Amino acid sequence: MKLLNYISLILIVLSTSIASAQISFEAKVSKKKLGINERLRVDFEMNQDGDNFNPPDFQNFTVIGGPNQAVSTSWVNGKRSYKKTYSYFLSPKQRGTFSIKQASIEIDGDVYKTSPITIVVTAAVNNPNDPNNPETIAADNIHLVAEVSNTNPYLNEAITVVYKLYVSPDTGVSNWREKDNPRYNDFWSQNIDIKGLKVQNGTYKGEDYRFVVLRKTVLYPQKTGKLEIEPLSLDVTIEVPTNRRDIFGGRLMTQGHKTISAGSRTINVKELPLNGKPADFTGAVGDFEFNVITTKTELNASESLQARVEVKGNGNLKLFELPKLTLPSSLEVYEPEHTENVSTNLNGMQGGISDSYTIVPQFKGKYPIPSISFSYFDLKTESYKRISSGEIVINVLEGPTNTTSSDNNIASVNNGKQPVVVNNQQFAFIKTNTNLTAIKPNYFFKSTGFWTGLLLPLLAIPLALIIRKKKQERDADVVGNKIRKADKLAKKYLSEAKKALGKKEAFYVALEKALHNYLKAKLNIETSDLAKDKIENLLTSRQVNNIIVLEFIQILKNCELARYTPITNVEMQQDYDKAASTISAIDKQFK
Repeated sequence: MKLLNYISLILIVLSTSIASAQISFEAKVSKKKLGINERLRVDFEMNQDGDNFNPPDFQNFTVIGGPNQAVSTSWVNGKRSYKKTYSYFLSPKQRGTFSIKQASIEIDGDVYKTSPITIVVTAAVNNPNDPNNPETIAADNIHLVAEVSNTNPYLNEAITVVYKLYVSPDTGVSNWREKDNPRYNDFWSQNIDIKGLKVQNGTYKGEDYRFVVLRKTVLYPQKTGKLEIEPLSLDVTIEVPTNRRDIFGGRLMTQGHKTISAGSRTINVKELPLNGKPADFTGAVGDFEFNVITTKTELNASESLQARVEVKGNGNLKLFELPKLTLPSSLEVYEPEHTENVSTNLNGMQGGISDSYTIVPQFKGKYPIPSISFSYFDLKTESYKRISSGEIVINVLEGPTNTTSSDNNIASVNNGKQPVVVNNQQFAFIKTNTNLTAIKPNYFFKSTGFWTGLLLPLLAIPLALIIRKKKQERDADVVGNKIRKADKLAKKYLSEAKKALGKKEAFYVALEKALHNYLKAKLNIETSDLAKDKIENLLTSRQVNNIIVLEFIQILKNCELARYTPITNVEMQQDYDKAASTISAIDKQFK
């Protein structure tokens, strides 16, 4: 019995020693959800000293501080405790869901690793409260403001958003870069180029400031109700005064980084009034002129003329359809050619759009082009207006006579089928005088064609066997067939983007559409309605490699950001090649 008690006591002591000697190495973060204008602290803690510490690469984050090393040792009731910490301060590069990957360290000859931590980066928060933010001293000296021209517009009425960076006289800014661009959901948007930044003097909340205009954007709301304009966020390199002075008494400056946001803005979009709304209204809003113009009103049959339907003025010119011409059936009409000559400034779209019809009359006579009308909503009077073109008569002077036309020789618009015109000379092509000659007999038997037709099938048999064998080998090559199928899909969906190489906006719109169409075909869903994290989860659930999924999501983000940033042809070609290789890789791994 005593021996059993001694054995139990020894086991308890050993287990206690083992537990006390257990090594731990873990990662801790200050928060798992933060705004893009906030800071994140990551601590890697261990309870025993180690060597060869290897931090993660902190992809999608910028390291603004660290590594800072701290060591603490304490004795409690004769028991020693030890803690060593490596600390990093991070700034997120963009919004999304990211992972702090594993760190590793070697302790007593063994390698220990931390567990990955998922971090969610949201849009900028209005009042970031991070005690580890080293730029707090400049919080009241730099402001990014979004000035909206009208927060209560009508549907399809132009509004402008001007982003201004205000800096106090005692603070300097040496550089900045955009961290988070607003996507302008439910708006048609157009950025206005700014050639050279000009520093101006102004006031902010009654105090003297200097400011520069960073961006001007014209928006046309496409939905009614409350719409949100997402915030623009900048990473600014600042210079602020310190309490130290140089040998001449001048105050020394210190440099740091600060993330600032313009904040989100809410736009309350009014619906166009239903009272007096024309039946043919197609959504035109603004101040317009409407005309129907023909290049000529007199010509001969089989000659052509141009009829142009045009709208000029100021408004949402690219966002509505022009009325269609209705023409007599005796006039041959080709599909219209659409032309846009539109420029965008702070007053919205200005210029004109037109549809040009090519018309070829077939018979002699007079043909009326009936009057057509164009209706739009006038913002000045807040009422609907209609403009009519007036009737135009086309006089065909010479040509065959249409026997179905009326006695007064005026053709009318034919809503039914076009009548068949009988020509009295319909058998004129038959010749009555012939010049026949005898044909020498040409026997097929034993001719060159005879022997060729006899031997060719025999020679084709071994060729067919070779082709069949090659086809069987190709069909058996499962990996090769999958690669060829993937490359074919990539070329299919990226063909439109390839045609638009060199045209930045057209290229990235086509590239983004190609990526969504590819996912739509593979997943049988409307991916344009899904967020990127859902697309990422869907691809991951189909056993697609995480690296390939992240590359695909990054290309989608590049498509959204490219229209707001300068892009070279080389970068466009790189994005195209990367998209093609990523689609091909996904198709190989897709299950």
